[in-house]
Amino acid sequence: MLRRRARLALLVLALLVAGPVTSAPPEQTAAFSFAVAGDMRSFAGLDYHSSSYFLGALEAIRAAAPVAFLLIPGDLDPPHHVIEDVTSTLGAGFPVYVAVGNHDTAKKAYMAYIRGLNAGGSRLPHIVRKGPPGSEETMYAFEWSDAHVVVLNQYYDGTSDTGADGDVTDASFAWLSDDLASNTKPFTFVVGHDPAYVLPDMATGRVRHEGGGLEANPAHRDRFWKLLRERHVTAYICGHSHNASAKKLDGVWQLDTGHARGKGDKGAPSTFIKITVGTGNCRYDYYRANASGLNYKVVLSGSLVKD
Repeated sequence: MLRRRARLALLVLALLVAGPVTSAPPEQTAAFSFAVAGDMRSFAGLDYHSSSYFLGALEAIRAAAPVAFLLIPGDLDPPHHVIEDVTSTLGAGFPVYVAVGNHDTAKKAYMAYIRGLNAGGSRLPHIVRKGPPGSEETMYAFEWSDAHVVVLNQYYDGTSDTGADGDVTDASFAWLSDDLASNTKPFTFVVGHDPAYVLPDMATGRVRHEGGGLEANPAHRDRFWKLLRERHVTAYICGHSHNASAKKLDGVWQLDTGHARGKGDKGAPSTFIKITVGTGNCRYDYYRANASGLNYKVVLSGSLVKD
């Protein structure tokens, strides 16, 4: 008994000298940034090869480097003009992830090109999940360092990737729910063309498409938003409205990227977002141009992990 007490006393003394036993903190990957720009439709390619249009936004993205990839939340028609401008400005092979927009579904050639960007559902880098049958190439999830990114096709009706009209259908919702349930990354972004909530532009107050898109089916929209909240999605990224805004709505951030048409849209300044992820933090920076589509500057910044 005395020997046992002596051994116990020695063990307690050793613990007091060594201090409390703690597990090592989880290893965090280095921070990285990516850019988001959309709705540049009709203002890319040779006819608009000027810094006053989409090309100027790309030049500003290049100046805001480093960015790991470009995310386009739809309406890049004609898409080959947009990708040509990206390649010529940011380099051949620069990763571009595209969500389908309503204007992209207007022509079979546009959709064929967008599908080809992710041929077979696995051509794009770091794909971790293909889309459901009928949308294998236009709906997908990929991962980059600490981020899990889900690209939704809101025109997928369960059979065709052009059959719906700005909705998160039952088939899309089921696929998204399964994907988010298996996600283990600390930061999650869901990307779609239509806003869940139509908001005014942060500078001009302009409102477009109110009551359309996801707002047209509030039951589906509310079900979708509840899932994002329950799965702790960092932000929902969208376009369509051409108006830029950033707002936390019922526990989930919505980042509307506005348009990147340069001076091609006079109703609100041309915009892109730079999102920085990693080392336990996540922040956004909105860059906006002047009335001539030039001189992009940061006009709004914030954290996506703090209220």
